[in-house]
Amino acid sequence: MNTMTETIKKPRRAMLEEFLSTHPKDPFARYGLAVECAGQGDATGAIENFDKLLADNPNYVAGYLQYGQFLARISRTADARRTLTNGIEVARRTGDQHAGSEMETALVQLPA
Repeated sequence: MNTMTETIKKPRRAMLEEFLSTHPKDPFARYGLAVECAGQGDATGAIENFDKLLADNPNYVAGYLQYGQFLARISRTADARRTLTNGIEVARRTGDQHAGSEMETALVQLPA
């Protein structure tokens, strides 16, 4: 039998969780898992992973943008506003003008 046909492809989330179990500080994998959880509608998993990502990697600008947008989608407007505002400050500090601009746009689009 061909080993390729014997191998069952793991879902993306399972692969990310497995990778993080051996590389818990990998920011890109943590970010990927947070985004994957958000896309699957797992708010608890998304929040847990975004919080861990930003606690361990406070300069991970893309995390603030995706987290802020996610929080807005689940109607946590105050949390979204805080996350995006923090992200704008980090983007300015790190010189990421593009992400800063995206977060400014997302911030002004939040309901009052």
